[in-house]
Amino acid sequence: MCVLLLSLGQHRKYPLIVAANRDEFLARPTQAAGFWQDAPQVLAGRDLSQGGTWLGITRGGRFAALTNFRDPPAKRADRPSRGHLITTFLQGNDTPSTYVAELSKRAHEYNGFSLIVGHGDEFYYYANREREPRALAPGLYGLSNHLLDTPWPKVVRGKQALTQAMLSDNGPSAEELFAILADRAPADEAELPHTVPSGERELWLSPLFVSGNDYGTRSSTVLWIDNNDEVTFIERTFQGDPERYSTVEHRFRLNDRK
Repeated sequence: MCVLLLSLGQHRKYPLIVAANRDEFLARPTQAAGFWQDAPQVLAGRDLSQGGTWLGITRGGRFAALTNFRDPPAKRADRPSRGHLITTFLQGNDTPSTYVAELSKRAHEYNGFSLIVGHGDEFYYYANREREPRALAPGLYGLSNHLLDTPWPKVVRGKQALTQAMLSDNGPSAEELFAILADRAPADEAELPHTVPSGERELWLSPLFVSGNDYGTRSSTVLWIDNNDEVTFIERTFQGDPERYSTVEHRFRLNDRK
């Protein structure tokens, strides 16, 4: 996943609002979001190459999402899949604070990542390039392929748009959230980070929605939980063409946040 917008306790009707794009190679096999047969409490998409995921929630309200830390020279092919960091939390019983504390002891085994885990009112952020876990207070957060709230143009743009969308008493609609995620405007060249050797490639990666022949935004996900513990999870899946997509939608009520 390459951009995640997260609202914690910032709207009177929705304690949690999430809008996220997953960017990946188009050839990487992926299963659309659904409840897993081997873990029926887990709702998430699935990376069929390694078996993990990039974002998910359980019927009890455990939430997790992950982005890779973009640092091509440091990436090693023999490292374990980062997608399993999400599945381990979603299928486990550890509190978010306990999980990230234990993970920090072995996080050096993985390529760079940023992880957000939450359950109930407790949310934590952990990045193995930052080392120290952070408890997340109520607020609006943005994450791309660096550290939390690093002001990359797509993060700044997404947070501003989500802030504006939440001014409505009814909160942002699914279409408003998807419109934010569909933004294909590139950043100004002067604002670009320097994470890849080519400035042209950096510019291509700079929009919230990335379009390419072999790599780009594969899915957009919006998720919210209301004050009655009703969950709405909608995913749009793309295969190279941003104008054509398939949609899955799941609605359910949390079962006592177990």
